[in-house]
Amino acid sequence: MCRIAGAPRTLLPLLAALLQASVEASGEIALCKTGFPEDVYSAVLPKDVHEGQPLLNVKFSNCNQKRKVQYESSEPADFKVDEDGTVYAVRSFPVTAEQAKFLIYAQDKETQEKWQVAVNLSLEPALSEEPVKDPLAIEEIVFPRQLAKHSGSLQRQKRDWVIPPINLPENSRGPFPQELVRIRSDRDKNLSLRYSVTGPGADQPPTGIFIINPISGQLSVTKPLDRELIARFHLRAHAVDINGNQVENPIDIVINVIDMNDNRPEFLHQVWNGSVPEGSKPGTYVMTVTAIDADDPNALNGMLRYRILSQAPSTPSPNMFTINNETGDIITVAAGLDREKVQQYTLIIQATDMEGNPTYGLSNTATAVITVTDVNDNPPEFTAMTFYGEVPENRVDVIVANLTVTDKDQPHTPAWNAVYRISGGDPTGRFAIQTDPNSNDGLVTVVKPIDFETNRMFVLTVAAENQVPLAKGIQHPPQSTATVSVTVIDVNENPYFAPNPKIIRQEEGLHAGTMLTTFTAQDPDRYMQQSIRYTKLSDPANWLKIDPVNGQITTIAVLDRESPNVKNNIYNATFLASDNGIPPMSGTGTLQIYLLDINDNAPQVLPQEAETCETPEPNSINITALDYDIDPNAGPFAFDLPLSPVTIKRNWTITRLNGDFAQLNLKIKFLEAGIYEVPIIITDSGNPPKSNISILRVKVCQCDSNGDCTDVDRIVGAGLGTGAIIAILLCIIILLILVLMFVVWMKRRDKERQAKQLLIDPEDDVRDNILKYDEEGGGEEDQDYDLSQLQQPDTVEPDAIKPVGIRRLDERPIHAEPQYPVRSAAPHPGDIGDFINEGLKAADNDPTAPPYDSLLVFDYEGSGSTAGSLSSLNSSSSGGDQDYDYLNDWGPRFKKLADMYGGGDD
Repeated sequence: MCRIAGAPRTLLPLLAALLQASVEASGEIALCKTGFPEDVYSAVLPKDVHEGQPLLNVKFSNCNQKRKVQYESSEPADFKVDEDGTVYAVRSFPVTAEQAKFLIYAQDKETQEKWQVAVNLSLEPALSEEPVKDPLAIEEIVFPRQLAKHSGSLQRQKRDWVIPPINLPENSRGPFPQELVRIRSDRDKNLSLRYSVTGPGADQPPTGIFIINPISGQLSVTKPLDRELIARFHLRAHAVDINGNQVENPIDIVINVIDMNDNRPEFLHQVWNGSVPEGSKPGTYVMTVTAIDADDPNALNGMLRYRILSQAPSTPSPNMFTINNETGDIITVAAGLDREKVQQYTLIIQATDMEGNPTYGLSNTATAVITVTDVNDNPPEFTAMTFYGEVPENRVDVIVANLTVTDKDQPHTPAWNAVYRISGGDPTGRFAIQTDPNSNDGLVTVVKPIDFETNRMFVLTVAAENQVPLAKGIQHPPQSTATVSVTVIDVNENPYFAPNPKIIRQEEGLHAGTMLTTFTAQDPDRYMQQSIRYTKLSDPANWLKIDPVNGQITTIAVLDRESPNVKNNIYNATFLASDNGIPPMSGTGTLQIYLLDINDNAPQVLPQEAETCETPEPNSINITALDYDIDPNAGPFAFDLPLSPVTIKRNWTITRLNGDFAQLNLKIKFLEAGIYEVPIIITDSGNPPKSNISILRVKVCQCDSNGDCTDVDRIVGAGLGTGAIIAILLCIIILLILVLMFVVWMKRRDKERQAKQLLIDPEDDVRDNILKYDEEGGGEEDQDYDLSQLQQPDTVEPDAIKPVGIRRLDERPIHAEPQYPVRSAAPHPGDIGDFINEGLKAADNDPTAPPYDSLLVFDYEGSGSTAGSLSSLNSSSSGGDQDYDYLNDWGPRFKKLADMYGGGDD
C-alpha cells in the first residue's frame, strides 16, 4: 500500500483509488435457486486490515420467498457479516495464510435451513511506493505576501498565486490524524503566530474532520472521508499574532475527496415486470431496467453496464431477449413468442460498474419477469357441427340449445370471449344467442312466440367470432360455423274470442228472454279434436245468460241505461270459453252493449227544498228539472202549477226562464211564515213526452233587508243534523259516566272510613273486651295479642237472668245463645284500673256465687270443654294467701300471671 503524505498533484492518489479492494463474482449466476449464487467468493485485500473495514459483499438469493436469513462466519473472532451481506473485519490484523480462507453460513430463522459458501482472500500485489516523507518534508502552503508602502505608494513585492486543491482519497485507512499540508506565513520569523482553519469540516458541521496545529500550521484529517456524503470541503486558513490580530489575509483551501469504488450498483426494483405481445417481431421493445451507483457517475466507479445472465425457460431459443448494456432497454432478438406455449419468461439482469470490468467492477443482479400477452391468433371452434334443441310453442325466454366452443387464447379476454350470430334460418328474428360469461357457451334463446301450426321446425346456421378481430393473417376455419336444429312442440292453447271486445247496440227496456247476439270463441289447435263450452264470468247487473254450447246470449232482466252499472251508455259483460284439452285451457271475451235511451224517466224538480220571504220582494225561487234520460228525451222542460188545490195558483206563480229553468214567486202580497208543499208539473221533450208532478217544499220566513231569514222558524225548520245529534248524545253519556264514577268513589270512601274505625291503635286502647269469633285461637303458644280487637258488648240478651251488670253462670243457660254486636268504636282508654275494679266488685257481691272461686263466664262455649276454670283475678274473698311464686319457674309465658298473683297486695 502506498501512502501519499504530501503533494496532492501527483498521480499516486488516483492509482490508489484504482487499486482499491474489489470483489469479483466467480462464476455465472444460475437460475433462481435458493442459496448463494456463487460457490466461492474471492477478495483482494491489503496486507493489513483495520477494525470495521468492509472486505467484500456476499449475495443470497431467496427467489422472492421473503426469507429471513441470518449470517454467521466460521471465524467470528476475525470476520462478521451484516444483514445486507457485507463482510467486515472485527479487529485490526495483518492477513496471514491461515486467515485467507473461511466459510460464511446463512440460516433461515423460521425453518432453520442452512447454506454455506467459501471465501478466499488474497493479498494485493506490491507496488513501488513513494518514500514517506517525514513531517518536516510535508509541502508547505505559504500565505501570499501583502502589498507594502514604498515612497508613499503601494508596491507589490511578490505576485499572488492560486493554491491548487488538495485531493484526498475516501475511505483512507490512516493512521489518523493524517497530515496533509503545512500552512505558514513568512512573518513567523519575526512574530509569534497562531494558525487556524474555519469552514464545514473544521469549526462548522461536520466539525472535527480537519484540525490544524496552531503553532506549526500542520493541517491534518482525523477520520476517513466518504465522498458519497461530502465530495468537497472548502476551508479558510487564518494567521494571527499572539494578541489575535490578523497578520495575513485568509486563504482558501479546497479539499477534493477522490472517489473509490466502494458502492455496488443498486437496482431501483429487485423485480421488474414487463410484457410483450405474442408473435412480436425481433427488435420489439419490452421494458427498461435501471440501476444506480452511489459512486461518482463521471468516473469509472459509477459507469454501469448491463447484461443478461440467464433466461428461463430457454424455449424456443435460449436468447429470446437482449439488453442494451448502457441504457438497460430489453428488446426481443428472436421470433417465436407464443403465449399458448410459454406464458412468461424470467431474466436475471446483472449491472456492473467500472464499465462492466469483470475483474475490478462491483456487480448486482435483479430479476426481470416478462409476460407474453395474448393476441387473437386462435379463432373459436365449435365442438360439434350440429346441435339439437326443442321448444314448446308460444314460449319465450327459453333456452333451447347450448352451443360449446373451444378457444386456445387466454380465457376471459376479448381474444377468448365468443360472440355468436345467426347467419341463416331465422328470417323473422324469433331466436337470439347470448354468451355465458363463465363458460363461453352460446345459449340459443326464443325471443318471439312460435306457433306450432305455422312452423314445426327451424334449422339455424350460427357462426362464432371473438370480441376482437383475429390477428393479421389468421382466417376463420370451417369449425367456426355450426347448425342448430330446433323442434317446436305442440301444446294446448287458449281459445280466443274474435272480435274481442264485441260491441252491439240495443235499446234499453228489452224484456227478459230476448236473444241479443252469439258470442263464440275459436280454438287455435287445428290438429286437436276439442270442444268448447261457454260460461258467464262477469255480469254486474245479472241481466244476461249464455248458452254453454252455441254461445247465444239472452237477457234475463230488463236492460236499463240509467243503471249504475252502465258507464257512458255501455254495459260490459265478460264470458269464459274453455276447451277439454290436456290440460284444459280457457280464454275470456268481453261483450259491450251500447244501450240506446228511451223516454222511461219522468223529470223531477230540483232543488226539492227552498226558502222565500213572506212578501214577494226582495227574492224569488229558481228551479230546474232533473231527468235521468238524455237528449232528446230530456229538456227543454215545461213547468206549470196544477189546478187543484186552488190555493196553489192563488198563492204562487211560475215563470219559465228558458228550456231548463223556471222561477217560482209569491202571487199574493203576504204569506204567513211556515212550510208549504208546492206541486209543480214538469214535462220533458220526449216522444211521447213524459210528465210528473214534483213537490217543492218551500219555507216562508221573515226576512231582513237583504232577503235572509231572521226568525226562529228558520232554525227550527232546518232541524238538527245527524252529526249534532250524535255529539249531544255523546256528551250526555260522558256526563252519566262521570256521575256514576263519583257515586262509586263516595261509597268506597265511606267503607274505608268505617273500616278504619275498627282498627284502633293498641297503644291507646288496651282494655279487656271480648269479640266473638267462634274459634278459640292457637292456645298458649299464640303470643301475638291485639287487645284493640277485644271489644266489650254494650248490651246483653233481653231475657237474661240478671237485668243489670255482668251475669255469672255456673250452668249451661237454657235460653238462646246471646249475639253481641260489634261496637262501632272502642270505649275511651282512660282508666283500665276502674274497669277491672268494677268487675271484681260485681263478682264479690254476687249472692248467687258459690263459696269458691269459679269461672267468670262472658259467653257460653258449649259442653264438653277440655279447658279448666280460672279463679277470679285477685279475688278479695278467697285465695289471697296462696303462693303463686312457682309460676316463675314455668317460663316467660307465665311471668305475667306470676307478677299478678305473686306480687302481694299490689
